[in-house]
Amino acid sequence: MGLLVVGSIALDTIETPFGRADRVAGGSAVYISAAASYFTAPIRLVGVVGSDFPKSEIEFLESRGIELEGLQVVEGGKTFHWSGRYHYDLNERDTLETQLNVFESFNPVLPESYRKSRYVLLGNIDPILQRRVIESMERKPDLIICDTMNFWIQGKHADLLETLKKVDILIVNDSEARQLASEPNLVRAAKKIMRLGPRIVIIKKGEHGALLFTNGTVFSAPAFPLESIYDPTGAGDAFAGGFIGHLARTEDFSDDNLKRAVIYGSVLASFCVGKFGIEGLKDLSEIEILGRYRDFIELSRFEY
Repeated sequence: MGLLVVGSIALDTIETPFGRADRVAGGSAVYISAAASYFTAPIRLVGVVGSDFPKSEIEFLESRGIELEGLQVVEGGKTFHWSGRYHYDLNERDTLETQLNVFESFNPVLPESYRKSRYVLLGNIDPILQRRVIESMERKPDLIICDTMNFWIQGKHADLLETLKKVDILIVNDSEARQLASEPNLVRAAKKIMRLGPRIVIIKKGEHGALLFTNGTVFSAPAFPLESIYDPTGAGDAFAGGFIGHLARTEDFSDDNLKRAVIYGSVLASFCVGKFGIEGLKDLSEIEILGRYRDFIELSRFEY
């Protein structure tokens, strides 16, 4: 019955020490959908763009089998725009400009066929909108995955807590986990977050990999050591897309398979950062993805 993805769609201007890209397609819904499309179908995207969003990028999404009935196109409107500059430490960045444009009044509207989706992945939009999507479903999804960010943790804390009660898996980065749990230690932070509702927590640590927490497992996955990283924008969303894509493909939610899903998420994130915008998620082959998955396994293999 498919994967429902709800989130932002953007035109980003990105500067890093290694180059610049102007008004390239981005946003959580785009990165998630593109990454997940290598594992599962159908993917049902819900988002909003202005008439300035490139037709070529819409055609790319369609070419990946992503359904766009839930894509709102505001004629005469402008797409959400973000501009940022990264430092040599790519974990540090400065936001230069944010123009919400049509995204400011975004209200997710789910076509009838989307309401029966088995899997739901909610990008880091307003927790009120996330909860509205969940409550719009005709059946309880097999998995509901949610992302959030510091802005919502601080500005809409009570609403976020209500949303987390309805979520199976929360994906956040390390600073967001500490802020949400009011706890500096990530292990204790994950346990506190699980008591808020999610039964599984994934904490992304950028170039230091990711941590998976379930009731029975703590799993640490490395990040792939790359010689060239051009643009970390969207890496976390690409991770989420690869993660849910693998779970949807296998329909196996065991702890062992959750570990594999984390590695597949890391694989897609590693491809994402190799080019600007979503270019790193275009034209990947099954052989490339599987090859890097095996490389990840070798990173942590040792005799004992």
